[in-house]
Amino acid sequence: MIQVALVDDQAIVRAGLARILSPPDGFEVIAECVDGRQAVEQLPALRPDVVVMDIRMPVLDGIAATARLRSAAEPLDVLVLTTFGEDEVLWGAIEAGAAGFVLKDCSAEELIAAVRAVAGGGAWFDPAVAPRLLSHYRRLVAPAAREAARLELLTDREHEVLRLMARGATNAEIAASLLVAEATVKSHVGSIFGKLGVRDRAAAIVFAYDHGAVTPGTLHPRSDRNSGPRADADRSPSG
Repeated sequence: MIQVALVDDQAIVRAGLARILSPPDGFEVIAECVDGRQAVEQLPALRPDVVVMDIRMPVLDGIAATARLRSAAEPLDVLVLTTFGEDEVLWGAIEAGAAGFVLKDCSAEELIAAVRAVAGGGAWFDPAVAPRLLSHYRRLVAPAAREAARLELLTDREHEVLRLMARGATNAEIAASLLVAEATVKSHVGSIFGKLGVRDRAAAIVFAYDHGAVTPGTLHPRSDRNSGPRADADRSPSG
């Protein structure tokens, strides 16, 4: 038997699901919860094979409950069940860690197949909305992943140069900080532009912030100008 927990605030919906996911088809409903909070509190101890989770519920919605069940020490597999086909809702379910989703107007056969797939360690995406999710992935997620991967092309030294650039350092200051020639810094900067696919320093800095290579609030490299042995060098004509 595949042990199933049903999470939905409507008793009639839970009754219908239990009627479909019945012993003759190899299922046992071991728990019913009326909202996400009850699911988070009760289901980890029961360890169902699949949690069939509604999205729109009071107290704690299905996406938040899914995220908590998935982040537990022993994560539970969640199949999201919803009447809503909006892309942001479906994408939110995936980001929360759901193994898949079905719409409430799906057939009994589709629901049974979905629960069996998730119980077996697989995933299930309702055919009615899967094409939209794929389109969303191709349009937004895949390009962002490809852009982020550009940072992996940078050498360790180029990462250092980029971080210093993002803090406002000039080529001369970068050279002094890294103890290299200014011509070497210029070479690194040109390589960074090429690898990141940007045209200028400003675009490289924006790219660095957008992709987490640097974070706001980092100490400005010029902040120590009036202290320490470098103060005179920084004020020299060649600096």
